[in-house]
Amino acid sequence: MTYSIAWLGGDGIGPEVLDAARTVLDAIGFRAEYIPADIGWRYWCEQGNPLPERTVQVLRSTRCAMFGAITSKPASDAARELAPHLRESGRTYASPIVQMRRQFNLYANIRPGRTLLGESKPVDVIVVRENTEGLYAGLEVHPTPQSLVGALDAARRAPHLRECAPEDLALSVRVTTRTGCQRIVARAFELAQSLGRKRVTLVEKANVLRATGGLMTEVARTVAERYPRIEFREAHIDTACMDLVRKPGEFDVIVAENLFGDILSDLVAGLTGGPGIAPSANIGDHYAVFEPVHGSAPDIAGRGVANPCAAVLSAAMMLEWLGERALAARLQAAVATVLARGEVRTPDLGGSDSTKRMATAIIAAAR
Repeated sequence: MTYSIAWLGGDGIGPEVLDAARTVLDAIGFRAEYIPADIGWRYWCEQGNPLPERTVQVLRSTRCAMFGAITSKPASDAARELAPHLRESGRTYASPIVQMRRQFNLYANIRPGRTLLGESKPVDVIVVRENTEGLYAGLEVHPTPQSLVGALDAARRAPHLRECAPEDLALSVRVTTRTGCQRIVARAFELAQSLGRKRVTLVEKANVLRATGGLMTEVARTVAERYPRIEFREAHIDTACMDLVRKPGEFDVIVAENLFGDILSDLVAGLTGGPGIAPSANIGDHYAVFEPVHGSAPDIAGRGVANPCAAVLSAAMMLEWLGERALAARLQAAVATVLARGEVRTPDLGGSDSTKRMATAIIAAAR
């Protein structure tokens, strides 16, 4: 079978690590048609959209997508770097990966983290992050109209807010829906069940964020009742971060809302060797986008020294999603073998080998 896959190199080292991943996929016999599409900062600056509609159409015509990396900057920088003829158009920058998550309802961000470099504290954790709600929902206001300030409970609890000028107060709304909570918690339990995992931990802050965190906790407890063979635990975000560092073996599958899941998954990546070996998947009911978690790393772009392991492991997650489980396992084992041997390491892992050299070593291990 030949699969149709959107190929989104993106910015910085994104195209380089995806090229390496494709070399590895070809070498292990995976058959696919890779359809390149435009995405990234260049298209924002030149065309006013980092995710052009033509790219969305490519996504809609394929089974799934591999995505390299993206450069995102604050709103002020985005406005300043926009082409002069577009600056009066009223355009607002929105990260293309966030746009993809919303347009294709990729509500589950799956971030596995496993010890591959011989760290002193073994880690084997999967973070299941809600991908479409929370503080990343994009409901923000700045400047804030005085009429809105007066309507907020927060204004009554913090009198100093009433004295703020509109330009001195910014608001971000944390969005939590029952449907969003139900499907992400169910996804975490289903994943745990399918992999033989024993425990799911909800990480929240319901003692402070009583409305949004309270709803998430209420729903999670209800969903957990459907999986009596899997232990369910609850932890506050601050405590969970500390415990992940002190005793990571206490965690198995973690489920969290958008911001907390983002923080936790990067923490897990740090505990297991860094972003260069951290893969991820953005999964919905009908489509998925797979991406390494590292950024575009403009400081090393074009030098041929980026670590391709995260992209290769993301490709393995893609293979798993497509049902190519034997190839996925073969690829994961090959990366684990190369990293365990330690004979080939890119600069981020303390070595001096190139992107190409790492890809070649993975191919050799997969044979």
